[in-house]
Amino acid sequence: MVSWVGFSALLVLAASHEMSATLSPTFYDDSCPDLKWIVDSVLQAALLKDPRIGAKLLRMHFHDCFVQGCDASVLLDEAQGEKTAQPNLNSLMGFDVVDSIKSAVESACPGIVSCADILAVAAEVSVVLAGGPSWKVLLGRRDSLTGSKRLANRDIPPPTSTFSQLVKAFKKKGLSTEDMIVLSGGHTIGASRCASFTQRLYNQSGSFQADPTIEKRYLFNLQQVCPRNGDGNVTQSLDFSPRSFDNNYYKLVVSNLGLLNSDQVLTTQSQGSAALVSALSRDQTSFFNRFAVSMVKMGNISPLVGNKGEIRNKCRYRN
Repeated sequence: MVSWVGFSALLVLAASHEMSATLSPTFYDDSCPDLKWIVDSVLQAALLKDPRIGAKLLRMHFHDCFVQGCDASVLLDEAQGEKTAQPNLNSLMGFDVVDSIKSAVESACPGIVSCADILAVAAEVSVVLAGGPSWKVLLGRRDSLTGSKRLANRDIPPPTSTFSQLVKAFKKKGLSTEDMIVLSGGHTIGASRCASFTQRLYNQSGSFQADPTIEKRYLFNLQQVCPRNGDGNVTQSLDFSPRSFDNNYYKLVVSNLGLLNSDQVLTTQSQGSAALVSALSRDQTSFFNRFAVSMVKMGNISPLVGNKGEIRNKCRYRN
């Protein structure tokens, strides 16, 4: 039998291990001190070729965290992996830039930095480079050994989501309704494919009519960009300043100019949500502060730490 003294020592050791296996903004201070500078350098070069890359990487971090936690499972090249799931197929982009970041990081700090942490840092740097807020990215995640197409199809909320569906999807990941509304503000940068919102233009909720909440002139313009039975891969900016991280997204939603159904329902299906959206449309500083807090919370969804998972040599493949 273990003595009380020995048992107490085991508890202390277990607690110490648990503390050492939590995320920390200083995780790589000694082992890879130039990590953020490296990510910033690669992203600045990538932005010259693709002005939307920041939005793509922010979205990739979100899609990663909502499936199995923030574990870089979305990056794996697998026959039934998350890249082949409906929310990601022909939609999630920027994997080549992640590869470039990983290569640069490996050159400086071989075998040290996980792909999951690279996604987290890249999301923060992308927001900052677009003029948005900065936050202390918690680090120390490890990479998963597999992904899940099934969970990606189940857990990533589609752009057709209702308000209650969004609340449920975020609550399942430990995020509040306020987190959901604030993180939706990430749509201030980037664009969406016609396939993601065409139903609003021609057949909302099976009515064979346009969504009546869309502002009429905006509806007409969208129908010119995305004609009935047109190319679903044509893109439309999510707000009118798609390269600048600001609070214009909320100003548009308040004016019934939200692009996706999941955008506009923030004001049409909940009075409490509509009030917060209105407040954020008037106060960019408040939006920035709240966004930073919610991004840290999202980045802390079920990370692999300690001895779980691995540090991949290449983000697309298991070691």
